[in-house]
Amino acid sequence: MNAHHPYVSEHHEGRPWFEWCVAGLVVAATVLAIMGEPMAATAIVSVTAIGSGAVRLIYRERSPWKVRSVAFDAVCGIGFGVALTLLYLAIRFIR
Repeated sequence: MNAHHPYVSEHHEGRPWFEWCVAGLVVAATVLAIMGEPMAATAIVSVTAIGSGAVRLIYRERSPWKVRSVAFDAVCGIGFGVALTLLYLAIRFIR
């Protein structure tokens, strides 16, 4: 039998305060979208995604935001934020 016990991710990844801040920003963006402010809602989600990716890239293993590897988290966060911004701008320019 293997004596190595796998880590429970909650003990070694992420910090609850940072995750609650991200959740709060997503709720704020949702409220703004419901109120008819899609540009502000998109900006909040985009900046939050880019910020969380940058935090993971800068702080690496000491980061309060951890999902997988540093590269994965940074690419997903920054990439999602940039893609969401570009998608919003593309939709605005179509109209």
